Amino acid sequence: MWDAAYDVVVIGGGHAGCEAAAAAARCGARTLLLTHDLARLGEMSCNPAIGGIGKGHLVREVDALDGLMGRAADAAGIHFKLLNRSKGPAVRGPRAQADRALYRTAIQGLLAAQDGLTCEADAAEDLILRDGRVEGVAAASGRRIRCGAAVITSGTFLRGVIHVGTKRIPAGRVDEAPSVGLALTLERLGLPLGRLKTGTPPRLDGDTIDWAALERQEGDAVPEPLSVLTQRITNPQVACGITHTNPNTHAIIREHLHLSAVYGGRIEGVGPRYCPSVEDKVVRFADKERHQIFLEPEGLDDRTVYPNGISTSLPEEVQAAMIASMAGLERAVILRPGYAIEYDHVDPRALHPSLECRNLVGLFLAGQINGTTGYEEAAAQGLLAGVNAAHRAGGSMEPPAVLARGEAYAGVMVDDLTLHGVSEPYRMLTARAEHRLALRADNAAMRLSHHGEAWGCIGSERRAAHGRFAAACMEALTRARQEGATPTQFSAAGALVNQDGRRRSALEALSLPGVTPEAAKCLFPWLRDLDGCVRTWLEAEALYAPYLERQEQERQWLAREERTSIPRGLDFAMVPGLSREMQDRLSRAQPDTLGRAGRLPGITPAALAALAVHLRRQGTVSRETA
Repeated sequence: MWDAAYDVVVIGGGHAGCEAAAAAARCGARTLLLTHDLARLGEMSCNPAIGGIGKGHLVREVDALDGLMGRAADAAGIHFKLLNRSKGPAVRGPRAQADRALYRTAIQGLLAAQDGLTCEADAAEDLILRDGRVEGVAAASGRRIRCGAAVITSGTFLRGVIHVGTKRIPAGRVDEAPSVGLALTLERLGLPLGRLKTGTPPRLDGDTIDWAALERQEGDAVPEPLSVLTQRITNPQVACGITHTNPNTHAIIREHLHLSAVYGGRIEGVGPRYCPSVEDKVVRFADKERHQIFLEPEGLDDRTVYPNGISTSLPEEVQAAMIASMAGLERAVILRPGYAIEYDHVDPRALHPSLECRNLVGLFLAGQINGTTGYEEAAAQGLLAGVNAAHRAGGSMEPPAVLARGEAYAGVMVDDLTLHGVSEPYRMLTARAEHRLALRADNAAMRLSHHGEAWGCIGSERRAAHGRFAAACMEALTRARQEGATPTQFSAAGALVNQDGRRRSALEALSLPGVTPEAAKCLFPWLRDLDGCVRTWLEAEALYAPYLERQEQERQWLAREERTSIPRGLDFAMVPGLSREMQDRLSRAQPDTLGRAGRLPGITPAALAALAVHLRRQGTVSRETA
């Protein structure tokens, strides 16, 4: 009956699928990754960059849990930049522009080296179920593959359609067929489906760009790796170019808006608000005379250039006119036109916080199928889904691998998705996190490594590296608290502090605006010898110390709220004191915990108090449901 048997089958070889498969295998599950084309595993199907503001935080969190993305980006990186450098450490976002071919090679190498993981070229057409749980996967080749859990990471492939002007091309990605059978399976199983859209700009021939007429943007002089396992960046680094749209560009776009797939009414899916098409920019920001465009080389040995900022679904001839209207691009040749792609997604409110379907045991979803946009959002979901799928397949009785909002941006994202759902493709923003002062890119390993060890998804190399880093951080923090200097000593070092006779610790000194880094190192010479990552962490801890203490108290209180579980199938109509409106809101959302119920739109404090009293009377234990 069965042609093969695995613990976990991962469907899809994009960023979510690669992380899910690797994570499941690291947890000890015999794992199979199914993808249409093995040569395209780890493909960067849109922009050639990893990280950024909010997104860079997710990459560091994936790295802290021994994921692949950070290491691959470092191996492929050709332009590194720490975004928001002039702002506080909490909102700084590490970003690496990558050589597409090198990134793909790095991911495939990491997957090939992973024990317990098999990658095969095949398409999943159907799920095989028994008594409401996943038992196997039926492949397009006719094979029946048994498994204890499955993870679907289908990206934009579910009934995907590419739009270029009036052209409609069924595809999940350029030159790749969409996944129709799997979409029909999910529909048959009763999962709530919707349509979303995203887009990509035309690709340009870099040899036909007038680089001399453009402003150059160099990367950081000292590249900052995305993975703590990377000692240094060895690839040659390249510069980007900057150009702008102009009134002539906007006139061309307005004249042909009716030919745009979006504005011509040929797309029903909603696009991402925070990454709008150039048509959206011209319409929504009509008062702006220009929009900045970054010209990003796609590889060291590739002449292709990605013009970041002009995603479009206009016809090819209009795209050519639009490109030619911009400075430096007057003679630029389009290698591949931009396009919009429309695809099915599942309403993520149909999932538990573990990313397992509520009505199908053993079926997990991750990535764009859950309504997100971006490589980093997909990777973080994939890793968590892979860990939970491995635990489900192994029959683990431990609580699922779920991160709280106060612990990780990944926790914020999953909570947002599974509680509120999406009305447009979801993008990670630092503003979404209530505790962003504590959720910094520099402290991801300190926040999450203990979870990774408990879940079994961290290997020996990562464990040893984190052990060294954590020990160095704690040693530096202890020393910074113990050692200090008088106002006289501060003045002698050129630091401006109040002459009040009070001794100040090195930790306090690092947070004072009148104490420059040079003055701090003069007062406390041992700061010069700290590893760069340790010093960055220490400086951020010093800066935010007063706020972090208060945030930690709030986080602990919220964590206690989160652990008060709401039994599945609770009849909210039986809760005394709840209005009909509150009963309806709670019944529709079916929150798992009291904390999640409190974050539902329109739920009043009085309703939450009534629910809390009812749960205590019912003897509900303070632990999250599976």
